[in-house]
Amino acid sequence: MKARKKRLKMSKFERLLYVFTFALIVATPISIIFSQATLSKINYDVEKTKKKILVQQKKNESLEMKLDELASLDKIQEVAKAQGLGYNGDRHKTVTEGADKDEEEQEEQK
Repeated sequence: MKARKKRLKMSKFERLLYVFTFALIVATPISIIFSQATLSKINYDVEKTKKKILVQQKKNESLEMKLDELASLDKIQEVAKAQGLGYNGDRHKTVTEGADKDEEEQEEQK
């Protein structure tokens, strides 16, 4: 006669415990992979945004240099001359802080 193995009966709690453990063992690596993929995507987006910022900063610097070039006195005089305008220094007066006192002294002398 062959010896038969006795089969142990599991309670519902033990079966639930085994199912939960198996689910946990399967879900943990999946969640780790998912979180790493999400982190990689976020890092990619950050680097892409940094590159856009760098390109925009270079454009801004270029435009500032162009603005400074166009605002230079030589360029303004060149454009004015091309438009038929000229510089007449005789028509300008210089005003300083002591100008009121000088005018009062001139009026007193008259």
